[in-house]
Amino acid sequence: MSLKSLLKADLVLAKQDIVSKKRVLESIAEVASNRLHCNNEAVYDALLGREKLGSTGIGNGIAIPHCRLESANHTAIVVMSLQTPVDFDAIDKRAVDLIFALIVPPHECDQHLATLAQIAELAQSSEALDKLRTANNNEELFTIFNTLI
Repeated sequence: MSLKSLLKADLVLAKQDIVSKKRVLESIAEVASNRLHCNNEAVYDALLGREKLGSTGIGNGIAIPHCRLESANHTAIVVMSLQTPVDFDAIDKRAVDLIFALIVPPHECDQHLATLAQIAELAQSSEALDKLRTANNNEELFTIFNTLI
């Protein structure tokens, strides 16, 4: 499944004023649960459970929190930038300010891995990351991300 087909304007949040990893995950769960028509706490618990296996902070200020969720009726991606980077226990110890969260139903697991790979590839481009970091509002972040994928 392509990132372009997953991208929804209501799941793109720019310059969020969030101060902790826990609050980032709660915020993702809140917006994703509305889109997926499932329980907010179930989304949060699934994301948190994945983080307990190892941080999804992949370096360069990027985190890709992701989970499989039984109650999800389709895949959702949440794109978020933060006003101030937060500690995410990233592998390079750098604080995170760009988040690409993926919530996937179990029957779409094969596509899940391909989508994660697409996000990770994008995260390798410092030019792309710099562009995303310039977005000052949701619409700008949506437009920039949409042109990069």
